[in-house]
Amino acid sequence: MAWIRLIDESDATGALAKLYESSRARAGGIANIIRVMSQDADSAAQSIRFYITLMKSPNALSPARREMLAAVVSNVNDCYY
Repeated sequence: MAWIRLIDESDATGALAKLYESSRARAGGIANIIRVMSQDADSAAQSIRFYITLMKSPNALSPARREMLAAVVSNVNDCYY
């Protein structure tokens, strides 16, 4: 089984602390996917910006369809969404 060292919120500093803080403010908590990327705060921030662009910006799919697609893909990948 793979293992990735996560940086706990209480140990986060600098850019990671800001990322955790903004994640908590936006979503009420810190998603595990953000914790998994905690070793590289810049990449994590870019990933979140990409997610927001895909999922929250106006495009050809309605927000409900985007969420449904995300849930279906996560289910197919046996990943909790």
